Formats: sequence, C-alpha cells, structure tokens
Amino acid sequence: MVQACLNGRRTAGHGAAVPMSPKDLARSAAEAVAAGATEVHVHPKCPCGHDSLSPRVLTPVLEALRAEVAVPVGVTTGAWAEPDPAARLARVRSWTLLPDAASVNWHEPGAEELAALLLERGVAVEAGVWSGTDGAARFAASPLGPRALRVLAEVTDPDPATAQTSADALLADLGGAHGRPVLLHGEEGGTWPVLRLAARRNLAVRIGLEDTLLLPTGERAASNAQLVAEGLRQYGSARRSAQAGGTVAGGNRVVPGD
Repeated sequence: MVQACLNGRRTAGHGAAVPMSPKDLARSAAEAVAAGATEVHVHPKCPCGHDSLSPRVLTPVLEALRAEVAVPVGVTTGAWAEPDPAARLARVRSWTLLPDAASVNWHEPGAEELAALLLERGVAVEAGVWSGTDGAARFAASPLGPRALRVLAEVTDPDPATAQTSADALLADLGGAHGRPVLLHGEEGGTWPVLRLAARRNLAVRIGLEDTLLLPTGERAASNAQLVAEGLRQYGSARRSAQAGGTVAGGNRVVPGD
C-alpha cells in the first residue's frame, strides 16, 4: 500500500507544486494515483492556507477528490488545525460529507475521544504514533487500538544519518501494535532512508509533498506523482536487495530486527 500525502501543513510559500485548492488537490491526486498510489491523504485548507476541520472546507475537497479518484481518501485531524479538543470534536460532529479515514495523533490531547467519535461516525482511524512522543505507550494502552485501520508510524527525525535508527526505535516501542498493519514514513531528510527501511520490513509506506519536497538526488520534486513514481522505484529496489540478502521481514506488521 502506497499512500500519497499531497500537501500536509505546507503553504503556498513552499512552491506551486504543493496543491492547496480543492481543484489542485484533485488534479494532484489523480496524477499520483496514475503513478501508482493506492490511497491519498490530504490537509484541507481554508483560503488563508491554514489547515481546517470545518465542513465548509472539507466538503469541497472531498467532492473534488472523489470526482477524480476512486481510491480511499484520508484527512488530518491534527491539533494544529483546531487546538481545543472540545472544539475539534464539535468540528468532526458537524461534518456532512465524511472521508474514508482520518489520522489521529495519539500523543495529542483528546485523541481517544476523537478516535471514538470518528469510529462512531463510520470513519476509519489511522493511529498517528510519532517518534519522540509518548504516542506509542498511549496507543499500546488504548482499548481502541484493535479497532484502528492501521498505525501511521511517523518518524520525525529529519536527519538522513539517524532517521533509520529513530525508525527502528519507534517500531520497537510499538511492539505488536495491537496486531494492526503499520505504515512507516519519515519526513524531510529522513523520508527516503525510512522509505527504504519500510521496504526491508515489508511495511506500507507513504510519499508526497507533505513529507518531502526533494527527490533522493536532492533535486526539487515537480509533483506528487513524481515522488510516488520514485518512491515505488526506491521501495522495489530496496525490497529486492533485502530479499536477495535474506533480510526481508514477514507480513505487514511490526517485526523486531531486520
């Protein structure tokens, strides 16, 4: 499973390649799916470019995306979009058109209540567990863990020299992850090393302009589709090398060690 993360918390200041409007998100999603993405993850933006959970912002994005792609569409519920936990719950209750999934960052205040509400409304939950937080411990103790669609294991270490080590530590902290599938990804300089580690671990991945603006060569990516295509090449190459060396982990679960 390769998820295309189209825009994230980036703004127009990060370049014209980053899609912001519903129309641009839909176009970018269609291109990414054509390049091989099997899901898309978006951050709906208000006109000022800030992430928003408002149904007036979310609905046009979902309508535009579903007119162009037939793959699952997930959205953020990050606390930066609505810092007050009670207000965040109110926003989600007010949604009139529902995404297929929503990511919930387990270290953020109100995560359990938010996840429960999403599940009640029929929205699948990606459990966002970030490195450098207590998210893994909170998720391990959560009664909602077995109901999560997957764990979104987010390696926040941007250093390419240490990101894989940080990813190994995060996966170890997750343990059995309630038996849920794991999607492992990095960000900025850690994006490509972590993607290759995910291939060796036989884990799902994501790639897109949310996580990195750059190709492995350091060249600026022209589009999400270009990142997806390169991500698939990198994933396939790393996986073949691991198979040849007998180091591929089995299944789509956390497996300690390479």
